[in-house]
Amino acid sequence: MNNLLFAPTVHVRLGGRSQRLNLAGIGLAANASDHDIKNAVARHLEVASADLRSHVVERHDNGNITVRPEAVFG
Repeated sequence: MNNLLFAPTVHVRLGGRSQRLNLAGIGLAANASDHDIKNAVARHLEVASADLRSHVVERHDNGNITVRPEAVFG
């Protein structure tokens, strides 16, 4: 069985677009800090790390991570 099929992914929402990145492919382990995740995503997407400052990092039970803009209600 191919372990890449079950590799944790980072789902990123930035600038109205969504992208999935392989966690190991951007040089991160599942226990990376939120700061390290945002910096690695910014480097991979070739954007300033400040572009992700207001984003939140959500960790899911299956090992996947979502980096998305903070939700604003009301």
